[in-house]
Order: sequence, then C-alpha cells, then structure tokens
Amino acid sequence: MLIYEENVPSSYRAPFIAKVQEVSSRLGINPNWLMAIMNWESARTFSPSVKNPLSSATGLIQFMRDTAIDLGTTVEQLAQMSAVDQLEWVYRYYARYRSKLNSYTDLYLTTFYPVAVGKPSNFVLGTSDSRIRAIAKSNPAFDVNKDLKITKGEIEQVMLRKIPSNWINEFKKKTAR
Repeated sequence: MLIYEENVPSSYRAPFIAKVQEVSSRLGINPNWLMAIMNWESARTFSPSVKNPLSSATGLIQFMRDTAIDLGTTVEQLAQMSAVDQLEWVYRYYARYRSKLNSYTDLYLTTFYPVAVGKPSNFVLGTSDSRIRAIAKSNPAFDVNKDLKITKGEIEQVMLRKIPSNWINEFKKKTAR
C-alpha cells in the first residue's frame, strides 16, 4: 500500500496505483514521494482536472499553462484526460529532471520551483526583492518565519511536517540510483 492510496477514487485506484509504480520506477524514485506530492498538489483529490483558483495550474501536479505547452499539450487537454493518462505527462515533466530527483524534497522542488534543486537550505526563492515577496505572499504556508521570504529549508520543513509519522522514514531517505 502506498501513502494516501485511500484518497485515490476507487473507480480508478488500481490502474492509477499501477501507473504510479511504473512511472516512479522509470524515474528511479520512491512512489510514495510522488503520491505525497500529487495528494498535496491536487488538494487530496487525485483529480486530473482540479484547478488552482488563483492561476492556470491544473491537474495532479498542478501543471502551469506554459509548462503544459512546453511539454506539447495544454492545461485544457490535461484536464480532460483520465488520471491514469495524465500520469504519463507527469512522467514527461519529471523525466527532464531525472538526474536531480534524489530526495522527496528534490521531487517537490522540481514541481514547485526547479531552480532550488541542489541549492543549500538557505536558498531564497525569487530573483528580486519584489519577486521574493510575491512568491511568499502567494505561498504563505511555506513562509514559516513570516519574513516575506521562502527558503528551500522552509519548504522542506513544511513538506515533511505533512507526512504522517508512520511514513516519515520513507521520506527522509535518498534514492539509490
């Protein structure tokens, strides 16, 4: 059993879990990491059509409009896919970063802010003071100390805090490539 498996709608749970296992194997990552990220990003729905009300972000990992286009699809097309089919697009997105997916935090940062992967814990998201503040205001859950800056360390802290204690060791391990 994978983490949050019970949140996947029963109507497609079995093929979805099988596809998560396949995609994770192809990426060389722990499938529980992918499940946790999709649980968070899809607001615990595992729906391919779930949308962020504040942006164009859509689906299992909240594909942004430009990201979808870069992959050769659209957020509208992604929203019309089955969850199992959308997992192939999840694979295509992460495959570009395969060599950097060494931990749960790396996988999440690849989803949220890929530039932060491989950076130290004190790395601040954003390239200018105004962008740093905008990112923090748009993502207050990650601004742990409320200083209007989000660091890689704060993201890791928040993401690990969301993992149930009986699963935490799975999320602190690095991949064995």
